[in-house]
Amino acid sequence: MAIRTRKPRWLAVPLPGSPRYHALKRRTRELSLSTVCEEASCPNIGECWGCGTATFMVMGEVCTRACRFCGVGTSRRPPPLDPDEPLHLAEAVVEMGLDYAVITSVDRDDLPDGGAGHFRRCIEAVRRAKPDTAIEVLIPDFSGEVGHLAQVVEACPEVIGHNVETVERLSPTVRDPRASYRQSLQVLSQVKDLDRSRWTKSSLMVGLGETGAEVEQTLRDLREVGVELVTIGQYLQPSRRHLEVVEFLPPERFEAWRELGLDLGFTAVASGPLVRSSYRAGELWELQRGAPR
Repeated sequence: MAIRTRKPRWLAVPLPGSPRYHALKRRTRELSLSTVCEEASCPNIGECWGCGTATFMVMGEVCTRACRFCGVGTSRRPPPLDPDEPLHLAEAVVEMGLDYAVITSVDRDDLPDGGAGHFRRCIEAVRRAKPDTAIEVLIPDFSGEVGHLAQVVEACPEVIGHNVETVERLSPTVRDPRASYRQSLQVLSQVKDLDRSRWTKSSLMVGLGETGAEVEQTLRDLREVGVELVTIGQYLQPSRRHLEVVEFLPPERFEAWRELGLDLGFTAVASGPLVRSSYRAGELWELQRGAPR
């Protein structure tokens, strides 16, 4: 049964409003760039943008899938890709002086390659413009087509992320029917098959009715396919149209999962009520750089 109570105090965050936040927002508008920070209503937008970091969302603001947890708009036929987006993205990374850039996207099942080629062009444009910037990508599943995935892997981003989102039992309810828990694990495994040197990352939400044993099994499944980095965060309902929260988990539960993840062999674990896929991504990257593989 879903709960209908006020959010607990540990989920309170200050409203965004720093000068750097407003400057970044203005510049992304001028360059016609989207950020997942805004599109997915991330609660950390004030903190991250205030520090001058953002997760850029390429391939538009409309997704071809309709996951029941996600606040991004959906359509079977989104607008065409912007051919200038890779250059605008690179320009933004240079202007912001980013040492670590995160690039994610909507799903684009309407495109022959799922948008993999566009993803690759974005990575390559940033690499040319600012070679010293480390790049993390958070990719869709490309419908399980390893040839499409290879285009992203061959562009050599430092970290390749793909989210399982939730435990296996809840995946059919939480995610679009075209996504699946096992397909997501396969994508993460295929990254390693294509290039063992790429770091892989995944994320899951809690508070949707999963059990502690299921969370542990999910972490074990991710380690089984070689994932080194993982984030765990509280699900928050984007609107009344979306799945309701079943439970708000206290901070100490997240700390226990963080310790479990490290015990299972993850190189770095970010676990907390407000943690999201790209939350403090640069910090996780720094934690892993000197770690054994």
